Amino acid sequence: MRNLRLLRTGGRRLAAAPGTPQCFCLSAELGTVLVGSQHGLVELGPAGDSVTREVSLTAEGFMPEDGSGCIVGIEDLPEQDCVCVATAAGDILLCNLSTKQVECVGSVDSGLSTMSWSPDQELVLLATGQQTLIMMTRDFEPITEKQIHQDEFGEGKFVALGWGKKETQFHGSEGKQAAHRKQTEVSPTSAWDDGRPRVTWRGDGQFVAVSAVCPETGARKVRVWNRELVLQSTSEPISGLEQALSWKPSGNLIASTQEKPNRHDVVFLEKNGLLHGEFTLPFQKGQVKVNELLWNADSTILAIWLEDLRVENSNPNSYVQLWTTGNYHWYLKQSLHFGSLEENQLVSLLWDRENPYRMHVLCRGWHYLSYDWHWTTDCGMGENSQHVANVAVIDGDKVLVTAFQHAVVPPPMCTYELQLQQAVNQVAFHTDPRRSGDMAVLDADNKISVYRYGQSTMNDPTVRFGAVGGNGFKAAVETPYLDKTYRVDVGGNDNEVMNPLGLRFLTWLPDDSFLVVGQGQHAAQSVLHHLTAVPHVAGAEEEHLNLRLSVPVDGEVISVCCSPVTKTVALQLAHRQILRYLWEASTPVLEPWWTSDGSTVQFPYPCMQTSITRISGEEMILGLTDRCRFFVNDIEVASNITSFATYNEFLLVTTNSHTCQCFCLKNISVKALQAGLSSAATPNSETLRKVERGSRIITVVPQDTKVVLQMPRGNLETVHHRALVLAQIRKWLDRLMFREAFQCMRKLRINLNLLYDHNPKVFLENAESFIRQIDSVNYINLFFTELKEEDFTKSMYPSLNGSSNAQPRQHPDQKKVNLICDVMRVAMEHIDPQKYCLSILTAHVKKSPPELEIALQKVHDLRESITPDVKAVSAEEALKYLLFLVDVNELYDYSLGMYDFDLVIMVAEKSQKDPKEYLPFLNTLRKMETNYQRYTIDRHLKRYTKALGHLSKCGPEHFSEFLNLVKDQNQYCEALKLYPSSTQEYRDISNAYGEYLIQKQLYEQAALIFARAGIFTKALDAFQNSGSWQQALCMASRLGYTKDKLSSLAQSMAGKLVEQRKHAEAAILLEQYTQIHKYGRLDILETNFKPAILEAQKSQLIFLDSQKTAFLRHKSRLQVVRELKEKACESLQDYEMPNCPELDLLSETSSVVTASDMNSKYSHSNSRISARSSKNRRKAERKRYSLKEGSPFEDMALLEVLGENVRAVETVKGDIHTLLKQLVLFDYNEQAGALQQVLEEVLQLMETSIPEIWTPDLQQSSVNPVLGPNSTANSIMAAYQQKRMVTPVVQDPELLIPPKLNKNLQWKLHLLQ
Repeated sequence: MRNLRLLRTGGRRLAAAPGTPQCFCLSAELGTVLVGSQHGLVELGPAGDSVTREVSLTAEGFMPEDGSGCIVGIEDLPEQDCVCVATAAGDILLCNLSTKQVECVGSVDSGLSTMSWSPDQELVLLATGQQTLIMMTRDFEPITEKQIHQDEFGEGKFVALGWGKKETQFHGSEGKQAAHRKQTEVSPTSAWDDGRPRVTWRGDGQFVAVSAVCPETGARKVRVWNRELVLQSTSEPISGLEQALSWKPSGNLIASTQEKPNRHDVVFLEKNGLLHGEFTLPFQKGQVKVNELLWNADSTILAIWLEDLRVENSNPNSYVQLWTTGNYHWYLKQSLHFGSLEENQLVSLLWDRENPYRMHVLCRGWHYLSYDWHWTTDCGMGENSQHVANVAVIDGDKVLVTAFQHAVVPPPMCTYELQLQQAVNQVAFHTDPRRSGDMAVLDADNKISVYRYGQSTMNDPTVRFGAVGGNGFKAAVETPYLDKTYRVDVGGNDNEVMNPLGLRFLTWLPDDSFLVVGQGQHAAQSVLHHLTAVPHVAGAEEEHLNLRLSVPVDGEVISVCCSPVTKTVALQLAHRQILRYLWEASTPVLEPWWTSDGSTVQFPYPCMQTSITRISGEEMILGLTDRCRFFVNDIEVASNITSFATYNEFLLVTTNSHTCQCFCLKNISVKALQAGLSSAATPNSETLRKVERGSRIITVVPQDTKVVLQMPRGNLETVHHRALVLAQIRKWLDRLMFREAFQCMRKLRINLNLLYDHNPKVFLENAESFIRQIDSVNYINLFFTELKEEDFTKSMYPSLNGSSNAQPRQHPDQKKVNLICDVMRVAMEHIDPQKYCLSILTAHVKKSPPELEIALQKVHDLRESITPDVKAVSAEEALKYLLFLVDVNELYDYSLGMYDFDLVIMVAEKSQKDPKEYLPFLNTLRKMETNYQRYTIDRHLKRYTKALGHLSKCGPEHFSEFLNLVKDQNQYCEALKLYPSSTQEYRDISNAYGEYLIQKQLYEQAALIFARAGIFTKALDAFQNSGSWQQALCMASRLGYTKDKLSSLAQSMAGKLVEQRKHAEAAILLEQYTQIHKYGRLDILETNFKPAILEAQKSQLIFLDSQKTAFLRHKSRLQVVRELKEKACESLQDYEMPNCPELDLLSETSSVVTASDMNSKYSHSNSRISARSSKNRRKAERKRYSLKEGSPFEDMALLEVLGENVRAVETVKGDIHTLLKQLVLFDYNEQAGALQQVLEEVLQLMETSIPEIWTPDLQQSSVNPVLGPNSTANSIMAAYQQKRMVTPVVQDPELLIPPKLNKNLQWKLHLLQ
């Protein structure tokens, strides 16, 4: 879908030269042309219009004086520093232009008709007047001579496998008579054929093809010879084959022309002489003759030189047409009309060998022209009209327009085509974003046809539907209409010099005026013409464009681009400077393009494609060379870019490594863009995607996410680039357009969690709007089923430009999925509970843990409802849907757990269960007493806690069963809650629990349980075993021991303590057992002890809570400080300052100062206090780490205070353990449980936070600091390279070592878990 755009034209005209030119070739020196005339050889230099050097051949006697001589071939031989010339008389001459010497190296008596050198200039082929071919080496040593006309086919003759004659073959639709039809005679060549042989070499020089008129039939035949002049193949008989012949350099086809009974074709032959494809020229039969066909060096363009045939009283018109192919269709891309004047008749044309898109033309009047083209894609540039993303393809006198917004139509088809009077050379779209579909078409007659959308109601006959209309279908695409056709009159009306394609870079400015670039007075000059429409004069035949002004440009303009957003026009000159055209000024002027730092922009290489865009708010010019180098202003950001496109704030590029990358230019620096293009993107990144090999960007469809790519063969592919998709979805979500966002996400498989994660607060506030917009039960269910806890804006779709709008979680204590389910469920129940019944069930099931009981209850209610709503879902459907979400066995258990037998049967019917199994089971249950029935169900479902609750209500006769269940399932704590502490049952359970704990060797806890239940004997033994002698003595006094008994108890316990090496405790025990009475004071318990332990529990809770909040506050502040510090380091690196290691933060505003300055500030104060006591010195050193926000060593102060928090909590673990035991003893289970849980939470928080606060880097730098006695220059450099967050040189390296948590201390009580 590319067109050829004229890049520059060059031309020179010789004022007075002898004779008329006959042929020309390119010299090895750049820009120099060698022309042969009937008098000799002339060299045209690159500058000026004079002859630089010439050699006369008439003076030397090689050409007749009367001007009847003819040069049939000319070739520059740079290695021999001379030019080889062949004359029709048969002489082969070597002319030296410097010394003007002419040497005759050979002569053929019969004369020469053609001389052709091989591409490598190793061989030369001569065609003589006697219809022979002579092959010679570069030193003119003959290799061989052969007759042109050979009877045999050649070495490549097809092998007949003896499968019968033509008469016996199957002839398909032609029928049997085809076998008896005589071979038609080939018609002789046209009357205008000059009869000379034509020679063309393959690009690699291995083969040469010769076209000659056969003396027997009078028709042309093409024969292929190798380098040794051995015949390879002969073409099949082709009726009406003409003289033009050109072998495609890539080697697969030989082009020629053929006149057919009803049309004029360009045909292609293979090396074996068989025809292979053709295309038709846009002329009537017999209207034109084709003089030459020429392929360019990279085989992409076929140039055809034609002349009119039937012309009376005047010279024929000459044309040059450039044809290209794509997707098996041939397009006429450029037409050069040279008119009919004698001096404008073409003598010859050549393609350049170095630059494949440069063509050289020589006219009769010594006028030499050169043209440079390049590929371009013409597409509309707007964003907010409805005719965006139109792409125009030139095809002769038609413009094929594809409206990608409506449909992706592959070329050569199109949405609609515009039919013009003449061949089209340029198409320009309007640069006003509101009218970006309007087109201006410049044709070969220098007329501009303007096509607009809108006002006209009539159908324009010049606009025809392509692939989308016809066949009775009504096309939904609006088509433009031809508004006006203007003639462009620029420059004088001098008819003598015809320069086709005199105007280039047609640009349609937003104010409806036109810019075109014309050729200046001198070769290296351009003129910028600003044209405006003239009011129509009555009676005038055609409308004109008025020349508002012409601005001379010092240099050749090689590109013009206009930004539809900023309306800036930029020109690029051949010497790569960028100019800005201020067209909106009262008198428009050109000025250099200045960057923000005051320098002018000049591309390092000429760029074929340019575009204007904004990067971080500054307007910049982008350029891409034909060698894949990509520039932003004058900075090369990549060297592997094959195409690019800008759209809104995005830049899309395709690369040589077959990827398509997308960057948001809103807040990105050129450096960051450079880094992004050079590095491989992260695997989950939305910026990069793989594309097919050789893909190029054609266009981006605005307000959609389509990127249209074209493959090398010509077929199209549409991709939805993830970055564009997400940007569009984010825009929709910000505007609360949930429906569009949802449909796009569903179609393109974007995870639906993004709907919520993009902005949780907004989503929850607009849940009703979301439901009303989507308005589909299935879609809402789909949304529910995709919900996950993770935040997708951090994991799967991190924001492209880094400015993630991560809102703080509204309800950090609640799980995301549960929160959404609840909010949406409430909204749906409010809007229409009947309609959204299934979605409400989904909301219940999706929660964690799933609320299956409620869901089942709702299904049951549906079943019970007497008046079913028309809209409502039946209970059957609802249950069926539930089974789709939840496993049927799980649902069966849940329904059983609701003790509703109707529901159980309803679910069981839907399952694979055998009624013979579940019906007897349900019948048995039905006969039981309610509590016992529920106990049986709960035990069946292994819900032991509930089972115990129901069983405890069944009366004392079931207590033995109860106790067995407790013992089996270790449900002691739950069981104790079910009976008052005064009952016998309570004592029995406590007894069993104590025994269980003793088995586990938890003597102290067992003793507490026994003591609480009043089983003092066992409690005494247990306390004795645990070594708690104070408690044991208490138990003894409770049991009413006599003094002797107490004494012997104390003795035996003291013995045990000595064995355990607790001598001090044994001594105290023996000393005190005499005054043992104090363990018997039971009154103190109620008055003093119980209130004291409750008070202690409260104060410990308050302490833990304050430590937790302080810890969290300091931790989050530390994170902020570190981020600020990192930013400060990065900004310094951006400004290329010496990156000091002790960079530290002064304040929130990222003002940076080095720690060495800070040290000097402190060293002054330190010296003053050096005489003080060590205590004061420590105090002063502590002061230097201030917690004040923005203070220099704030992060150190935070590390210090966080370490203190951890140590404080660590120290109270032992106290809390003791307190827990006392609380349990006096039956304060709830308070004990609360305290144990809070401490566990705080410890858990600290344990997980320590690695985040004391990072491995920090610990590393405390072990071996970057600067220190052991550091070397290399180690310091390495630390910078790694961008290590270098901590300041601290006086207290111990702050950098994390505090230790003692995991060995067992402080939890089993009976509280």
